[in-house]
Amino acid sequence: MRKFIVSTDSTCDLYADYIRAQDVRFVSLTYIMEKDGEFTEGLDAFTEYAQYVDFYARLREGWFSRTSMLNYESHYAHFKKMAEEGAKDVLHFTISSGLSPTVTVANKAAEDVRKDFPDFHLLAVDSLTATIGQGALVREAVRLRDEGKTVEEAYDAVRNLTMHLQYSIIANDLYYLKKGGRVSTVAAVAGSLLQVKPVLSFTRDGKLTVVEKCRGMKKAFAYTMEKTEKFPPLEKNRLMWIVHTDAEKEANELARLVEERWNFRPDVTIMGPVIGSHVGPGAVAMLWKSEEDRNDV
Repeated sequence: MRKFIVSTDSTCDLYADYIRAQDVRFVSLTYIMEKDGEFTEGLDAFTEYAQYVDFYARLREGWFSRTSMLNYESHYAHFKKMAEEGAKDVLHFTISSGLSPTVTVANKAAEDVRKDFPDFHLLAVDSLTATIGQGALVREAVRLRDEGKTVEEAYDAVRNLTMHLQYSIIANDLYYLKKGGRVSTVAAVAGSLLQVKPVLSFTRDGKLTVVEKCRGMKKAFAYTMEKTEKFPPLEKNRLMWIVHTDAEKEANELARLVEERWNFRPDVTIMGPVIGSHVGPGAVAMLWKSEEDRNDV
């Protein structure tokens, strides 16, 4: 018998079939696309690969995508529904507090649900990451749930895992990062002209930071492989995962390099629209679990 429920917001970038098969409770963020005064709203709940590709095609066509944090009302409705269905212990994952105050909102909503459902007990995990980093934590929680661990045991385990996840996030250019205020306009223009591929990582406090600027994707991949040498992937229960924003060819090339060096081929998936809005099309990112703590600042 499962001792707790696993729940997450959609910034985990897990595919819909995994969410259904593993009985993960899921709440979607929304995004708004704008071009020439025309607005369309979308839900971060894609079920087919073609939907992801179409989203990035629209970005390339000049649409701009805006996102916002999951609000109190959405959290409250999500948690209340679980409580009404008899949920007692819940482990809920949110996007990094370094990117959004979502975990604070989640804790407030859970506290208010407990006023009417005193047995409802929710632990909110600040992932200190996003996209496949958050997804990796959700996957680990599912594994621990199925092993019969308690919600407290799983909470402690995933919080420990967070600091052992290493990142190399390669953006295609600096335009979308500039839109999000991550780099200056001057740097963005210069980077685009010079074909600079900014490499980012998550800091220990969950913020996204530029750690390197490489001339071209091949050099960015070389930097990534050098980082795996510095922080070697653990062999036991190996965790390596690649995600892209409609750059499948490049993502598979990085997977080939990893397999050649580490005799293990990472999962390759496509990023959802919420985080993808901020990274832009053509990006490739990889995470892996290491013995060493993450030390990007």
